[in-house]
Amino acid sequence: MKAVVLKAYGDVDALAVQDMPEPKVGPGEVKVRVTAASINPVDWKIRRGDMKSVMPVQFPTILGRDVSGEVIEVGTGVEAFEPGDRVMGLVNAGYAETVVAPTEAWAKVPENLDLRDAAALPLVTLTGVQLIEEVVQPSQGQTLLITGALGAVGRAAVFAAKARGVKIWAGVRSSQVAEARKLGVEGVVALDDLNDVAKLPTLDAVADTVGGMALTKVLERVKHGGIVGSAVGEPKGAKEKGLTVRTFLSHTDGRRLAQLGESVAKGDLFIPIAKTFPLTEAKDAQKLAEKGGVGKVLLVN
Repeated sequence: MKAVVLKAYGDVDALAVQDMPEPKVGPGEVKVRVTAASINPVDWKIRRGDMKSVMPVQFPTILGRDVSGEVIEVGTGVEAFEPGDRVMGLVNAGYAETVVAPTEAWAKVPENLDLRDAAALPLVTLTGVQLIEEVVQPSQGQTLLITGALGAVGRAAVFAAKARGVKIWAGVRSSQVAEARKLGVEGVVALDDLNDVAKLPTLDAVADTVGGMALTKVLERVKHGGIVGSAVGEPKGAKEKGLTVRTFLSHTDGRRLAQLGESVAKGDLFIPIAKTFPLTEAKDAQKLAEKGGVGKVLLVN
Protein backbone atom coordinates (compact mmCIF):
# COMPACT_ATOMS: atom_id res chain seq x y z
CA MET A 1 0.00 0.00 0.00
CA LYS A 2 0.99 3.65 -0.42
CA ALA A 3 1.66 5.56 2.76
CA VAL A 4 3.23 8.83 3.88
CA VAL A 5 6.32 7.83 5.83
CA LEU A 6 8.37 9.92 8.26
CA LYS A 7 12.01 8.96 7.69
CA ALA A 8 13.62 11.09 10.43
CA TYR A 9 12.87 14.09 12.61
CA GLY A 10 12.84 17.32 10.64
CA ASP A 11 10.79 19.60 8.40
CA VAL A 12 8.26 18.40 5.84
CA ASP A 13 11.05 17.11 3.60
CA ALA A 14 11.39 14.26 6.09
CA LEU A 15 8.06 12.96 4.75
CA ALA A 16 7.98 10.64 1.74
CA VAL A 17 5.29 8.68 -0.07
CA GLN A 18 6.36 5.07 -0.51
CA ASP A 19 5.14 1.48 -0.53
CA MET A 20 4.70 -0.08 2.90
CA PRO A 21 3.47 -3.52 3.99
CA GLU A 22 -0.29 -3.62 4.30
CA PRO A 23 -1.39 -4.10 7.94
CA LYS A 24 -2.97 -7.41 8.86
CA VAL A 25 -6.14 -7.62 10.90
CA GLY A 26 -6.02 -9.47 14.22
CA PRO A 27 -8.63 -10.59 16.76
CA GLY A 28 -10.87 -7.74 17.84
CA GLU A 29 -9.58 -5.47 15.08
CA VAL A 30 -11.09 -3.78 12.05
CA LYS A 31 -9.32 -3.14 8.73
CA VAL A 32 -10.40 -0.08 6.77
CA ARG A 33 -9.74 1.22 3.27
CA VAL A 34 -8.97 4.86 4.01
CA THR A 35 -11.03 7.51 2.24
CA ALA A 36 -9.44 10.44 4.07
CA ALA A 37 -7.06 11.17 6.93
CA SER A 38 -6.92 14.29 9.04
CA ILE A 39 -3.86 16.37 9.92
CA ASN A 40 -3.49 17.35 13.58
CA PRO A 41 -0.88 19.34 15.55
CA VAL A 42 0.44 16.13 17.10
CA ASP A 43 1.52 15.04 13.61
CA TRP A 44 3.91 17.91 12.97
CA LYS A 45 5.05 17.97 16.61
CA ILE A 46 6.12 14.34 16.24
CA ARG A 47 7.69 15.11 12.86
CA ARG A 48 9.76 17.96 14.27
CA GLY A 49 10.87 15.90 17.27
CA ASP A 50 9.04 18.12 19.76
CA MET A 51 7.53 15.09 21.47
CA LYS A 52 10.34 12.55 21.29
CA SER A 53 10.76 12.54 25.08
CA VAL A 54 7.14 11.44 25.62
CA MET A 55 6.22 9.88 22.26
CA PRO A 56 9.39 8.48 20.69
CA VAL A 57 9.02 6.78 17.31
CA GLN A 58 10.95 4.20 15.37
CA PHE A 59 11.75 5.17 11.79
CA PRO A 60 10.32 4.77 9.28
CA THR A 61 6.92 5.52 10.80
CA ILE A 62 3.50 6.47 9.45
CA LEU A 63 1.82 9.49 11.05
CA GLY A 64 -1.92 10.18 11.30
CA ARG A 65 -4.34 9.80 14.20
CA ASP A 66 -7.75 9.86 12.57
CA VAL A 67 -9.31 8.52 9.40
CA SER A 68 -12.57 7.71 7.68
CA GLY A 69 -13.22 4.96 5.20
CA GLU A 70 -14.88 1.65 4.43
CA VAL A 71 -14.45 -1.57 6.37
CA ILE A 72 -12.81 -4.25 4.24
CA GLU A 73 -12.14 -6.94 6.85
CA VAL A 74 -12.85 -7.69 10.51
CA GLY A 75 -10.97 -9.91 12.92
CA THR A 76 -12.36 -12.74 14.99
CA GLY A 77 -14.74 -11.63 17.71
CA VAL A 78 -15.82 -8.43 15.97
CA GLU A 79 -19.60 -8.13 15.82
CA ALA A 80 -20.22 -4.37 15.69
CA PHE A 81 -18.81 -3.92 12.17
CA GLU A 82 -18.81 -5.76 8.87
CA PRO A 83 -17.26 -5.22 5.43
CA GLY A 84 -18.86 -2.30 3.64
CA ASP A 85 -19.59 -0.23 6.76
CA ARG A 86 -18.70 3.46 6.53
CA VAL A 87 -16.61 4.31 9.58
CA MET A 88 -14.36 6.88 11.21
CA GLY A 89 -11.84 6.23 13.91
CA LEU A 90 -9.09 7.41 16.24
CA VAL A 91 -6.14 5.34 15.07
CA ASN A 92 -2.40 5.26 14.48
CA ALA A 93 -0.69 5.29 11.06
CA GLY A 94 -3.58 7.00 9.30
CA TYR A 95 -1.63 8.58 6.41
CA ALA A 96 -2.05 5.44 4.33
CA GLU A 97 -4.34 3.57 1.97
CA THR A 98 -5.39 1.04 4.63
CA VAL A 99 -5.31 1.01 8.41
CA VAL A 100 -6.08 -1.46 11.18
CA ALA A 101 -7.27 -0.52 14.66
CA PRO A 102 -9.17 -2.12 17.57
CA THR A 103 -12.96 -2.25 17.43
CA GLU A 104 -13.33 0.39 20.15
CA ALA A 105 -11.51 2.94 17.97
CA TRP A 106 -14.26 2.96 15.36
CA ALA A 107 -17.70 4.48 14.93
CA LYS A 108 -20.14 4.26 12.05
CA VAL A 109 -20.54 7.42 9.99
CA PRO A 110 -24.13 8.73 9.73
CA GLU A 111 -25.66 8.32 6.28
CA ASN A 112 -26.06 12.07 5.78
CA LEU A 113 -22.46 12.90 6.73
CA ASP A 114 -19.89 13.01 3.93
CA LEU A 115 -17.47 10.13 4.45
CA ARG A 116 -14.45 12.25 3.53
CA ASP A 117 -15.44 15.03 5.92
CA ALA A 118 -15.84 12.52 8.75
CA ALA A 119 -12.05 12.14 8.86
CA ALA A 120 -11.86 15.59 10.47
CA LEU A 121 -13.79 14.50 13.55
CA PRO A 122 -12.29 11.73 15.71
CA LEU A 123 -9.29 13.30 17.46
CA VAL A 124 -10.52 16.88 17.79
CA THR A 125 -14.08 16.10 18.87
CA LEU A 126 -13.07 13.42 21.38
CA THR A 127 -10.33 15.67 22.78
CA GLY A 128 -12.67 18.64 23.24
CA VAL A 129 -15.48 16.60 24.73
CA GLN A 130 -13.23 14.57 27.04
CA LEU A 131 -11.60 17.81 28.23
CA ILE A 132 -15.02 18.96 29.47
CA GLU A 133 -16.71 15.71 30.48
CA GLU A 134 -13.80 13.83 32.03
CA VAL A 135 -11.21 16.45 33.01
CA VAL A 136 -12.74 19.81 33.95
CA GLN A 137 -16.21 18.45 34.73
CA PRO A 138 -17.89 21.84 35.22
CA SER A 139 -21.28 21.99 36.95
CA GLN A 140 -24.39 23.78 35.78
CA GLY A 141 -24.18 27.52 36.37
CA GLN A 142 -20.41 27.63 36.79
CA THR A 143 -18.35 30.12 34.76
CA LEU A 144 -15.88 28.47 32.39
CA LEU A 145 -13.34 29.94 29.97
CA ILE A 146 -12.49 27.85 26.91
CA THR A 147 -9.29 29.01 25.22
CA GLY A 148 -8.98 28.54 21.47
CA ALA A 149 -12.76 28.34 21.30
CA LEU A 150 -12.87 28.69 17.50
CA GLY A 151 -10.42 25.85 16.93
CA ALA A 152 -11.74 22.37 16.24
CA VAL A 153 -10.99 21.11 19.77
CA GLY A 154 -12.36 24.33 21.24
CA ARG A 155 -15.61 24.06 19.30
CA ALA A 156 -16.13 20.53 20.60
CA ALA A 157 -15.41 21.74 24.14
CA VAL A 158 -17.98 24.53 23.75
CA PHE A 159 -20.50 21.99 22.50
CA ALA A 160 -19.94 19.71 25.51
CA ALA A 161 -19.99 22.58 28.02
CA LYS A 162 -23.28 23.91 26.66
CA ALA A 163 -24.87 20.53 27.32
CA ARG A 164 -23.94 20.95 31.00
CA GLY A 165 -25.57 24.36 31.34
CA VAL A 166 -22.27 26.13 31.93
CA LYS A 167 -21.70 29.89 31.53
CA ILE A 168 -19.10 29.83 28.77
CA TRP A 169 -16.56 32.50 27.92
CA ALA A 170 -14.85 31.94 24.58
CA GLY A 171 -11.17 32.90 24.52
CA VAL A 172 -9.92 33.86 21.05
CA ARG A 173 -7.65 36.32 19.25
CA SER A 174 -8.79 39.93 18.74
CA SER A 175 -9.34 39.26 15.05
CA GLN A 176 -11.74 36.41 15.89
CA VAL A 177 -14.03 38.14 18.38
CA ALA A 178 -16.87 38.78 15.93
CA GLU A 179 -16.80 35.20 14.67
CA ALA A 180 -16.70 33.82 18.23
CA ARG A 181 -19.90 35.63 19.14
CA LYS A 182 -21.67 33.31 16.71
CA LEU A 183 -20.92 30.43 19.10
CA GLY A 184 -23.81 31.54 21.29
CA VAL A 185 -21.80 31.76 24.51
CA GLU A 186 -22.05 33.96 27.61
CA GLY A 187 -19.17 36.16 26.53
CA VAL A 188 -16.10 36.48 24.33
CA VAL A 189 -12.63 37.63 25.41
CA ALA A 190 -9.66 38.61 23.25
CA LEU A 191 -6.78 36.77 24.90
CA ASP A 192 -4.20 38.96 23.15
CA ASP A 193 -5.70 42.12 24.73
CA LEU A 194 -4.77 42.56 28.41
CA ASN A 195 -7.50 45.16 28.92
CA ASP A 196 -10.07 42.72 27.62
CA VAL A 197 -8.72 39.90 29.81
CA ALA A 198 -9.01 42.16 32.84
CA LYS A 199 -12.77 42.43 32.22
CA LEU A 200 -13.31 38.69 32.63
CA PRO A 201 -15.53 37.66 35.54
CA THR A 202 -14.13 35.38 38.23
CA LEU A 203 -13.78 31.96 36.64
CA ASP A 204 -14.58 28.64 38.25
CA ALA A 205 -12.48 26.82 35.66
CA VAL A 206 -10.54 27.02 32.42
CA ALA A 207 -10.58 24.43 29.63
CA ASP A 208 -7.37 25.11 27.73
CA THR A 209 -6.78 24.01 24.15
CA VAL A 210 -3.87 26.30 23.21
CA GLY A 211 -1.44 26.73 26.13
CA GLY A 212 1.34 29.31 26.22
CA MET A 213 0.82 32.98 27.01
CA ALA A 214 -2.85 32.84 26.10
CA LEU A 215 -3.45 30.71 29.19
CA THR A 216 -0.93 32.41 31.48
CA LYS A 217 -2.72 35.75 31.07
CA VAL A 218 -6.02 34.45 32.45
CA LEU A 219 -4.83 32.52 35.50
CA GLU A 220 -5.32 35.58 37.71
CA ARG A 221 -9.02 35.49 36.85
CA VAL A 222 -9.53 31.93 38.17
CA LYS A 223 -10.80 31.61 41.74
CA HIS A 224 -8.51 30.02 44.35
CA GLY A 225 -8.87 26.25 44.08
CA GLY A 226 -10.42 26.58 40.64
CA ILE A 227 -9.70 24.02 37.95
CA VAL A 228 -7.42 24.39 34.96
CA GLY A 229 -7.83 21.48 32.57
CA SER A 230 -5.48 21.31 29.60
CA ALA A 231 -5.27 19.30 26.44
CA VAL A 232 -1.78 20.65 25.69
CA GLY A 233 0.24 20.02 28.84
CA GLU A 234 0.58 21.47 32.34
CA PRO A 235 0.42 25.27 32.40
CA LYS A 236 3.27 27.12 34.08
CA GLY A 237 2.39 28.92 37.29
CA ALA A 238 -1.09 27.48 37.76
CA LYS A 239 -0.33 25.27 40.78
CA GLU A 240 1.67 28.09 42.37
CA LYS A 241 -1.48 30.21 42.27
CA GLY A 242 -3.43 27.61 44.22
CA LEU A 243 -5.25 26.19 41.24
CA THR A 244 -6.10 22.55 40.57
CA VAL A 245 -4.37 21.42 37.38
CA ARG A 246 -5.56 18.46 35.34
CA THR A 247 -3.95 17.32 32.10
CA PHE A 248 -4.83 14.38 29.89
CA LEU A 249 -4.36 12.61 26.59
CA SER A 250 -7.44 11.84 24.54
CA HIS A 251 -8.46 8.21 24.21
CA THR A 252 -10.58 6.07 21.93
CA ASP A 253 -14.30 5.95 22.62
CA GLY A 254 -16.28 4.58 19.70
CA ARG A 255 -19.64 5.02 21.43
CA ARG A 256 -19.09 8.73 22.14
CA LEU A 257 -17.58 9.28 18.70
CA ALA A 258 -20.72 7.86 17.10
CA GLN A 259 -22.82 10.34 19.10
CA LEU A 260 -20.59 13.23 18.05
CA GLY A 261 -20.89 12.16 14.43
CA GLU A 262 -24.67 12.35 14.75
CA SER A 263 -24.37 15.83 16.29
CA VAL A 264 -22.27 16.99 13.34
CA ALA A 265 -24.68 15.43 10.86
CA LYS A 266 -27.59 17.29 12.51
CA GLY A 267 -25.71 20.59 12.49
CA ASP A 268 -25.48 20.87 16.27
CA LEU A 269 -21.67 20.74 16.13
CA PHE A 270 -19.60 22.29 13.36
CA ILE A 271 -15.96 21.47 12.61
CA PRO A 272 -14.72 23.64 9.71
CA ILE A 273 -12.63 22.03 6.97
CA ALA A 274 -10.20 24.34 5.21
CA LYS A 275 -8.79 22.26 2.38
CA THR A 276 -8.17 18.75 1.10
CA PHE A 277 -4.99 17.43 -0.51
CA PRO A 278 -4.18 14.14 -2.22
CA LEU A 279 -2.22 11.76 0.00
CA THR A 280 0.79 12.36 -2.27
CA GLU A 281 0.81 16.06 -1.30
CA ALA A 282 1.18 15.50 2.43
CA LYS A 283 4.12 17.92 2.63
CA ASP A 284 2.04 20.84 1.36
CA ALA A 285 -0.89 19.78 3.54
CA GLN A 286 1.22 19.80 6.70
CA LYS A 287 2.73 23.17 5.78
CA LEU A 288 -0.74 24.69 5.53
CA ALA A 289 -2.05 23.07 8.70
CA GLU A 290 1.05 24.06 10.68
CA LYS A 291 0.38 27.75 9.98
CA GLY A 292 -2.73 27.47 12.15
CA GLY A 293 -6.05 29.24 12.07
CA VAL A 294 -7.21 27.59 8.85
CA GLY A 295 -9.61 24.86 9.94
CA LYS A 296 -9.02 21.15 9.40
CA VAL A 297 -6.80 19.94 6.56
CA LEU A 298 -7.47 16.50 5.06
CA LEU A 299 -5.50 14.00 3.00
CA VAL A 300 -7.66 12.01 0.59
CA ASN A 301 -7.06 8.76 -1.30
